[in-house]
Amino acid sequence: MLSISKFEKKYPSGFEVVIPQLDLPMGIHLLMGGNGSGKSTLLKALAGIHPAKGTIQLEGISLEKQPIEYRKKIGYAEAEPNFPEFLSISDLIEVVAKAKAATLEEIEDLTYRFGTNSFANYPIGGYSSGMLKKTALVLAFLGNPKWIILDEPFTTIDIETQEQLIRLIQEKSSAGTGFLITSHQPRTLEIIQLTSILRMKNGKIEQHG
Repeated sequence: MLSISKFEKKYPSGFEVVIPQLDLPMGIHLLMGGNGSGKSTLLKALAGIHPAKGTIQLEGISLEKQPIEYRKKIGYAEAEPNFPEFLSISDLIEVVAKAKAATLEEIEDLTYRFGTNSFANYPIGGYSSGMLKKTALVLAFLGNPKWIILDEPFTTIDIETQEQLIRLIQEKSSAGTGFLITSHQPRTLEIIQLTSILRMKNGKIEQHG
């Protein structure tokens, strides 16, 4: 279970994300909301990228008290990935795989599924938006994380890759991995058995189902 308690993230503009309590059991959870509603802020905090007040725990492991162990169990892909332009996806995979103890078999499977082998050694500065998204997705699934957070994962990738991603989400979910996904294309997820739908507005969250 992914648990959030007394969560607060405030900005100088006055905008704030406040979540008193949210408990997400293993499953596939869809987070919906308009631009500027606070979705990405929440996801980055859960991924351990943005600091925030409150308690975040995954299966009893605290982000604050056990940050390394917590981050090893989390996979995350941004809506608009940004990586150092002089590196290649092979370089990034090498770093992340070492940190998360990913196997060679796992790397080969993910790079095949997302079709990244054809540009594996090219500098990221020359990647298209679709290539960047595929790179982020490969990294998010590396190391068999217990929870995977995907921010608008279906944008900029082709239909074949979308279908591969849906199959992979289904497989990992069946094996016990939890997912929190944002999407402005909810129809893409209709074939997936969602555990819950969360709606975010003005920094507040509601849970349905």
